Amino acid sequence: MNLLKRMLNMPILMHKSKIILLCTALLFAGILAVAQQQEVPTQKINAQRAIADYFNAMSVAKDTIPATIIEDDEIEDDNDEEFGFDELDSEAATNTARFLDGMSAEEVYKIWSTDIVNPYNIRLTDKADTTMIDLSGYVHPMRNVVTSEFGFRRGYRFHYGIDVRLQRGDSVLCAFDGTVRIAKRTKGYGFCVVVRHHNGLETIYGHFSKLAVKPNEELKAGDLLGYGGSTGRSSGPHLHYEFRYLGVPLDPRMIVDFDNYSTKSDTLMLSATHFTYVKEMEQIRFWTVRKGDTLGKIAQKTGISISKLCQLNKITTKSILRVGQKIRYT
Repeated sequence: MNLLKRMLNMPILMHKSKIILLCTALLFAGILAVAQQQEVPTQKINAQRAIADYFNAMSVAKDTIPATIIEDDEIEDDNDEEFGFDELDSEAATNTARFLDGMSAEEVYKIWSTDIVNPYNIRLTDKADTTMIDLSGYVHPMRNVVTSEFGFRRGYRFHYGIDVRLQRGDSVLCAFDGTVRIAKRTKGYGFCVVVRHHNGLETIYGHFSKLAVKPNEELKAGDLLGYGGSTGRSSGPHLHYEFRYLGVPLDPRMIVDFDNYSTKSDTLMLSATHFTYVKEMEQIRFWTVRKGDTLGKIAQKTGISISKLCQLNKITTKSILRVGQKIRYT
């Protein structure tokens, strides 16, 4: 502006020249102002993107949940729940992993939901670091035999926990010290409890007949959570038991010795290798049975042998195929 004033006050310029000069100067000043507004350091953009990918408009209050992360209003079925990490692309996942490196559990778990089992939308197959989880003080929630394992059921449904036999009314205990995040009845888990532990893990307990805790309640390892039952999608009384880190399920047998009802070690060195099953799941393909399909026809169309189809789907050559049934072929 000072330059503009000096130029207009020059005595040697004629009236028309002043008008031309004024227009040129104003145009130059406008371009400069727009450029200054749009200039943002690349480093700052990358940092903001990394934060946004994880927190999605970062929230520091327990009761504030970014609306764009939450899509459902209740916990889904424990057999085929979608836990949302596939919404992040590879670049976002890498930025997120870098952002999480070196952060404590308190810093990582900024999101607090009393409704959604997995509001975090994190992909951990590309986790760059190793996180040490303290497993000391563990109390086994129900001392009984395992009736169903972590992994695929019927070839296409994935079971994200382990089922433990119990009788209706049996006491179910909290595994570690922590805070109740969810305690409610849901469609899939029935009466269930989700506890966020101070060591960074979360545990899920499903199919209670009655709950003994409420959200935001502080617990010690061994405290009563509720009483065994068969609510939700359940064929009989049992405890559905899950371990999760940032919303992503872990195979409980990597952590717990179910024969001795104790952890396998006092620490868990958590890395990307614990989540390799996710990549395997992403590569799996299914054939939906149509009218007239046989194992022979499906084998011919997919290029997979009948014996392999039977092995993948835990069926025999005499099994009856139903229209709409999903047959795994990879």
